[in-house]
Amino acid sequence: MDRHLPPAGRWQLAARAQRMQPSALRELLKVAERPDIISFAGGLPSPYALPVERLHAAMDRILRRDAVSALQYGPSEGYLPLREAIAARLTRQGAAVHPSQVLVTTGSQQALDLVARVLVDPGSRVLIETPTYLGAVQALAQYEPTFEEVPADAAGLAPERMSDASMRRARLLYTQPNFQNPTGRTLSIERRIALVSKAARNDLLLVEDDPYGELVYSGVTPPSLLSMAPDHVVHLGSFSKVIAPGLRVGYVVAPDELLAKLLQAKQASDLHTTGITQRLAHALLIDGEYDAHLEAIRLRYRAQCALMLGCLAEHMPEGVSWTRPSGGMFLWVTLPAGIDSASLFEDALARGVAFIPGASFHAVAPRSNTMRLTFTTATPSQIETGISRLAQAIKARLTKAEACAIVS
Repeated sequence: MDRHLPPAGRWQLAARAQRMQPSALRELLKVAERPDIISFAGGLPSPYALPVERLHAAMDRILRRDAVSALQYGPSEGYLPLREAIAARLTRQGAAVHPSQVLVTTGSQQALDLVARVLVDPGSRVLIETPTYLGAVQALAQYEPTFEEVPADAAGLAPERMSDASMRRARLLYTQPNFQNPTGRTLSIERRIALVSKAARNDLLLVEDDPYGELVYSGVTPPSLLSMAPDHVVHLGSFSKVIAPGLRVGYVVAPDELLAKLLQAKQASDLHTTGITQRLAHALLIDGEYDAHLEAIRLRYRAQCALMLGCLAEHMPEGVSWTRPSGGMFLWVTLPAGIDSASLFEDALARGVAFIPGASFHAVAPRSNTMRLTFTTATPSQIETGISRLAQAIKARLTKAEACAIVS
């Protein structure tokens, strides 16, 4: 051991590192993963939705036919056949995308970090819907922006609540328009039109994060912002929710001049996304069974969501409301004012059920009487039992609050 090295406590951390905080969500998930807990907490795909056998067969083919290329360094832009397949699929969905506009990333979380690194300076104004994806707040916050929350309701964020002056001052607006994490809501077509119109008028860049868009329960997903305003949209996608999160394969589509800077940032970050996992994603995307695979996931999640909604209606007391998603993996519960979901979490955990308190999903002004529920990994019997237990915990809190009000 080198005696000249200073002890860890004396190392001078960058100011950026000193501001970093552990993810509240990750800390809660450690507790929720206990085997005796029914968990509605983690945003994980169902284990039954993972195409294990098809991935096994694809891996065997890749290592037999293309092992050297798959195991070598690869282009920073990504595996060209995968970029071509992504561009073709997005084009079929209404956005005219060329493979040169696609940058493959190590999960869409890296795409978020690259966008923030390239676009955000300390003090830059960033518009963000509320509530919003916690990972986006974490990725953006390390570059010290000034967040401005955009109000939202059942139809998604409200463009009319943003002034032209505010949009002109902002570097970007971050949104998940389809089956949003954490609420499950979807931005209405009317608001999509209004949003892209205002963005174009004020030259505002829209960061469209769309990991759940293909998990629509029936019909088709509304047109992407990318298809409506390609010159003003950075589009993020991921195979984590539709193939497997362990692959860590995502992508970003951006205008040419911006993509060049995102590519430079990625080269400084990890050189390239893993070649084997890119080829696995490509193999499944083009094997002719991908759409059937998606449909099986949609049917499973639609049934599990419907069951949870039915259980909420059966068990929840008056004053509790929730969203009704038309796709994705989440729904959002609003409790009566005065009930802190962080405190309720401890009560629920004592009854053997876990969720994510809603305050974590706000960039500026958290609302403590909300929670996120995930229905993808629980069995039907766990959903029924877990929602019943959660309702009991809420009723106990309400009874206690009523008793305190009488005494006071």
